[in-house]
Amino acid sequence: MTPAAPLPSTPPPSGVIAVTTPFVPGYRIVRTVGVTWGLIVRSRGLGRNITAGFRSLKGGEITEYTQLLDQTRHEALTRLQQHAQALGANAVIGVAFASSEISEIMSELLAYGTAVVVEPDGGPAQPVSLR
Repeated sequence: MTPAAPLPSTPPPSGVIAVTTPFVPGYRIVRTVGVTWGLIVRSRGLGRNITAGFRSLKGGEITEYTQLLDQTRHEALTRLQQHAQALGANAVIGVAFASSEISEIMSELLAYGTAVVVEPDGGPAQPVSLR
């Protein structure tokens, strides 16, 4: 198995928290800004398609596509955080991803969530309970 390629070197904006939950532990939401997103469309490229086609003959993971999608998700998340910051938010809650294929050679990836402004909650930390 080939090791995954390193993630792009673009760091997310400092201070923008992104979580999949509807809250940020240790913080309280003081303002909802609205919907935020990060969108990216990537071509797999002829070289990757040929290599992946040969790999698919023997079965198993297609590492070229795994690496491409991993890098694409990272970039979409970074764009989501940048968009939220531009809107005046310092956190994004309910982060999710959606993807689709365009013309069988391109992948679209959308990261989306709700941009909010949070501030530290002064109360003691509360454990999560499923009761």
